Amino acid sequence: MRFTTEVQVLGMKSSKGAMDNGQTYDSTKAYIVTPLDASKGTAKGMAAGEYNVGTSDEFSKYEKLPFPFMAKADMEIVSNGKVSKTIVHSLAPIKAA
Repeated sequence: MRFTTEVQVLGMKSSKGAMDNGQTYDSTKAYIVTPLDASKGTAKGMAAGEYNVGTSDEFSKYEKLPFPFMAKADMEIVSNGKVSKTIVHSLAPIKAA
């Protein structure tokens, strides 16, 4: 299920390199305000959810913006049949009025 929604991006972090075993990594994580699961009555409010938004090059698109900022997010919920996860395909900052 793919959808577009407005989100608040609290921060971003890029990471690129190689581990001791030679495996490489290259990503940018966005920390987006995400509601806590209140369905059991044991949580209330918001948290910062961590979402992968691409390679470390993606960070340069946002690094000069003031954080936090509002953005339109192109997102998708996918499942393997047991576990669902949310993928962020893109973020488009919304200019402040």
